[in-house]
Amino acid sequence: MQTDLHTLFQKTTRSKTPSLMFQGTCSNAGKSVLTAALCRILLQDGLSVAPFKSQNMSLNSFVTRNGEEMGRAQVVQAQASLLDPDVRMNPILLKPNSDTGSQIIVMGKPIGNMNVEGYMDYKPQAFEQALAAYDSLADEHDVIIMEGAGSPAEVNLKHHDIVNMPMARYAKAKVLLVGDIDRGGVFASFVGTMEILDAWERDLVAGFVINRFRGRKSLLDDALDFTLERTGKPVYGVVDYLNGLGLPEEDSVGFKNGIYDAPDNDDKELQLAIIDLPHISNFTDLEPFLAEPDVSLRIIRSADDLQEEPDAIILPGSKNVAKDLEWLHRSGLGEKIKRLRQANTPVIGICGGFQMLGSRIDDPHGLESNLGHINGLHLLDLKTVLDREKTLTGKEGKHLASGLEVHGYEIHHGRSLSSHAPLLQFNDDEGVGAVSDDGLVWGSYLHGIFDDDSFRRWFLDRLRTTKNMPAMDRVCAPYDLEPAFDRLADAVRSKLDMGRIYQLLRL
Repeated sequence: MQTDLHTLFQKTTRSKTPSLMFQGTCSNAGKSVLTAALCRILLQDGLSVAPFKSQNMSLNSFVTRNGEEMGRAQVVQAQASLLDPDVRMNPILLKPNSDTGSQIIVMGKPIGNMNVEGYMDYKPQAFEQALAAYDSLADEHDVIIMEGAGSPAEVNLKHHDIVNMPMARYAKAKVLLVGDIDRGGVFASFVGTMEILDAWERDLVAGFVINRFRGRKSLLDDALDFTLERTGKPVYGVVDYLNGLGLPEEDSVGFKNGIYDAPDNDDKELQLAIIDLPHISNFTDLEPFLAEPDVSLRIIRSADDLQEEPDAIILPGSKNVAKDLEWLHRSGLGEKIKRLRQANTPVIGICGGFQMLGSRIDDPHGLESNLGHINGLHLLDLKTVLDREKTLTGKEGKHLASGLEVHGYEIHHGRSLSSHAPLLQFNDDEGVGAVSDDGLVWGSYLHGIFDDDSFRRWFLDRLRTTKNMPAMDRVCAPYDLEPAFDRLADAVRSKLDMGRIYQLLRL
């Protein structure tokens, strides 16, 4: 395998499109957000720009117009570039489904589950497709802004890395190394990373970007001088800690670290309880609620967190429904949810959460576990069978109870049958989802259902009226990312040395 990868690394790209790569000293250093910011900055400056990340590991994914699956981070970066999401921007997606294995998705289509050793053997083939995707994308744009993964200095991974320095070398891209000063040790991480890199890798590094800084920049002067003296590389910018960006998170790291927790919002009129499943996926389905003026999200991680009765409970998606259902039963959360439902608390499920609301899930092919089947929460008369074939499709239609338009996408292996009335009717006349006879328990496979402003407000106003509060009867918080992209671009542009970045891009 190493010989095959070494051969691939020596290839010279046929595209001379200018490119630049953000790499990090660690995961979650802010590479994705800075990539989106620079994409929008260059777009504002009149350039045709596209993002690229050869391999992404994330449980947050999206389905393109062509029915192909890619990571949400590159979707956000595409939106910053005013482009339709394209799997060439993220040709390889890994979706972890166990501690040692992942579902492998190449050019938008799943090719199977692999453990670490199996994927390492497959990497040369995957990298070939990533290089072809890069060349095709680069041919269509003025500039490519690339993102690395984790750290380029992981000594146990460097020999088979296909995301960081080898991809930068192929693209003839200079690298800006991003460090998160908020978590501490940023200057040691810069110096340490440079010490571990090989000589050819150090040559690709143009300099550093300090991210998430709180304070007066002049206090860093001595440390910036030290970094330049020790590494020979300058700092290209010190970017502030940016609160409340209003952009979708890349993966569950931020969610698990509490970015949705809002202890200061207990006085808001509506409390939505979000179940933090161990294998939560596509939690970005819930982000449109964050801007609603009357909503507070309560993240539920144990049965004790549900002591107070919420106005609604939402079960989000899961990459391993069987294990997450086991956790719900074992932790007591499942019983707590059922008792609250009996007390007339609405319960909503999205994708994997929808499957959990039913009576039984069968997994005859062992796609998620070796259990064969597992009992659900019995909140809907719904039975699900996991099929080998994966559904990947964008959908538009109508929410039957309200008559409002909804849209989104489906990513699932399940086929669910229910005796209940359907929740939605898509434009192809297919009735999907299920809703209980009293309307309090409902769900479907549709990711993004709450992105629609009118439907989201209808849902919230229904909760308000059950509490004898007046309905708002108007869209209060349009879910529009465009202002957020422009705010991000303005904030980052003012902190980066854009003149030197243009020099790196040869523009």
